[in-house]
Amino acid sequence: MNDSAAPRDEWTASEELAERMIPLVGALKREHDVVTSLHGHRLLGLSATGLVEVHDRVAQLGHERLSIDDTLAVLEAIHALGPGASSLDVARLAEGHAASGRPLDEYLAEALAPAIGAVPADPTDVVLYGFGRIGRLLARILIAHTGGGSGLRLRAIVVRRGSDNDLVKRASLLLRDSVHGRFAGSVTVDEEAEQIIANGTRIQVIYSDDPATIDYTAYGIHDAIVVDNTGRWRDEAGLSQHLRSAGVARVLLTAPGKGALKNIVHGINDADVTPEDRIVSAASCTTNAITPVLAAIDEAYGVVAGHVETVHSFTNDQNLIDNFHKGDRRGRSAVLNMVITETGAAKAVAKALPQLEGKLTGSSIRVPTPDVSLAVLHLTCERPVEKEQVNDYLRRISLHSKLRQQIDYVESPDVVSTDFVGSHRAGIVDGLATVAHGNTLILYVWYDNEFGYSCQVIRVLEVMAGSHPIVLPERREVTLQA
Repeated sequence: MNDSAAPRDEWTASEELAERMIPLVGALKREHDVVTSLHGHRLLGLSATGLVEVHDRVAQLGHERLSIDDTLAVLEAIHALGPGASSLDVARLAEGHAASGRPLDEYLAEALAPAIGAVPADPTDVVLYGFGRIGRLLARILIAHTGGGSGLRLRAIVVRRGSDNDLVKRASLLLRDSVHGRFAGSVTVDEEAEQIIANGTRIQVIYSDDPATIDYTAYGIHDAIVVDNTGRWRDEAGLSQHLRSAGVARVLLTAPGKGALKNIVHGINDADVTPEDRIVSAASCTTNAITPVLAAIDEAYGVVAGHVETVHSFTNDQNLIDNFHKGDRRGRSAVLNMVITETGAAKAVAKALPQLEGKLTGSSIRVPTPDVSLAVLHLTCERPVEKEQVNDYLRRISLHSKLRQQIDYVESPDVVSTDFVGSHRAGIVDGLATVAHGNTLILYVWYDNEFGYSCQVIRVLEVMAGSHPIVLPERREVTLQA
């Protein structure tokens, strides 16, 4: 065999192994309600080429390279073991097995013991009030998570009618997205029933401009959680209008809540959500991106003070070309300018981390990119900081700690913002950009302000519904290493 043929043969062999994974990934989801991933990158629905690509992607983002053979072996062993409803990171299980030196089936039997016999959560109806950027991404995630009817069930969206062919346009926007690509599956419409049908999920489209007068029970929707994506109401008085509609039990706001509303950052203070909380906020994309990283640094080094500067992609709130806007500077063209604006994220951190109350300031620059933002954390710490130690600590946090669903870590000299489109994590620490000197620490944290934030919203939604799955391998306590 000549040298030029070897890479092609290797690729073909990898595709063949990946093809054997596809039925295993599907069967685990359908038969056991088990969701599999590689360092947070979901495997369900991927083609053979996609499965090979995701192995390369996680390696490019700084994780240890995982062989296709090892992934297949772990998937086969998981399927044979038959755990119950859970979220399993195959890459971390493979790494744990390699470190254990034990037979695979023996290692997995212990590592997955908490999931043995776990049953799916009772179904909870979900209504999306508003169907913009976040609403459509939440719909995609909810549809992808749909299993045998358990857990979260997307039942309806509520919008204002925009045109005679509104239903077709809404379906088309769900199917096609300029940033996140084409919907993975089929999207059709039932015009007579005013429903969008996505991968077999029937989504009732309800036209209304009054959150207090909709009878959801007329559509068979009961005890629903309404996810308000409009940002129109942010306090208890405004959002409580939803609770006056028949069939609504609770409300989740996808924006920072005002007043006494709990602002929840999953992984940090989601345990504060109680059954008595009828209205909850999932805070902002920036708050979700920086709070977990700040929590980790505060625990290890102590945060005395800091400034958060966000380099944020433009949003629908800005103008494409110069025109009147009630906000300062936001009337200038979003696609032609960097725009200095304000952010409440630094102050909002204190709602999830009270120990940082009054310690942080913040500002923001909107830039001409459609998605993925960057937070620069300039911190003064109680204890001296050293770059390699900080980076090693945050890398291990991203792999093993209770914050591993929120924090990712990358070391690559070539990554740029588009590399993080579709990230499931709230924020990704760019280790090569870390600056440490004395007690001063500067961290650069990328975040997909659309999809990464939407994943955090779904996690809060699962907590409210009592359907957040067991996540394995179990977390380990992560501490500084000298």
